[in-house]
Amino acid sequence: MAFDLFILDFDGTFTDVEAEGGPFVTAYREDVARLLGVDVTRDWKRAEAKVREAPERFGWTFDGHVVAPGNADPYLRATVIMNMVFDARGLYADPEERTRVLQRLYFDNYEKSAIVFRPEAKAVVEALVASGKPVAVVTNSATEAVARKLDDLAPAGREKLTVEGNAEKYLVAEANPSDACFDGLPTEAHADGLPRPIYLRRGRYYDVLRRLWSEHGTGPERTLVVGDIYELDLAMPAALGCAAHLITGPDTAEYERAAMRALPRGGFSNGLGAALERAGV
Repeated sequence: MAFDLFILDFDGTFTDVEAEGGPFVTAYREDVARLLGVDVTRDWKRAEAKVREAPERFGWTFDGHVVAPGNADPYLRATVIMNMVFDARGLYADPEERTRVLQRLYFDNYEKSAIVFRPEAKAVVEALVASGKPVAVVTNSATEAVARKLDDLAPAGREKLTVEGNAEKYLVAEANPSDACFDGLPTEAHADGLPRPIYLRRGRYYDVLRRLWSEHGTGPERTLVVGDIYELDLAMPAALGCAAHLITGPDTAEYERAAMRALPRGGFSNGLGAALERAGV
């Protein structure tokens, strides 16, 4: 079917997230060493090995909920690892203080990441923009940082590509205000191979989507959402009725592919080209 709105995640969707995340991880660990006054290299390596060995067992906990897989990309992995290090060392027991520390470590070091776009990213963006349909990047990363990276990519029609940063896709909360569409969402979903629920009611993310639908005079059924993390980017939009496309990588868990196969309007691929085919432009 034809779509009226294209929504794309950024990190890992436009980019080779593992390649660009190297400088981020280095700077992040240096900040941790300065913060704690100790070298945590051994702690980090032990925690990372556990996460990589059984990724389905480890996730990012935010505000009391596990809200994302722990091994999806270097940014999430760093946060999950530091939670494990803090637990092992008995540090930052207060959840609010720990969240502030981890958020600061992430945002302070995000702009130190490299810029490594997927080879097809520019052509895909240009084709979507040239369709005449609105295209929005919706990301947890800071608006200004992502906008600068897109300026570096410099696709034709860049001025038509909007960026909605700080989307808080990870926040399990009610929409403000709520509405019939959001009220119809189940509390959680389940995926084969994942021994925990996926929380669907992510009100801040919904607020961004609703604003875009209102601005462009459309709704979920006419929207294609593309992302690289099923739980963060796609689970809620799919439950709302959007078409969803997962961009996979070497660390994509099998349960994510299984979840996409189970969706009536789901799909996945190892690059953006197939997402462009889904878009029908």
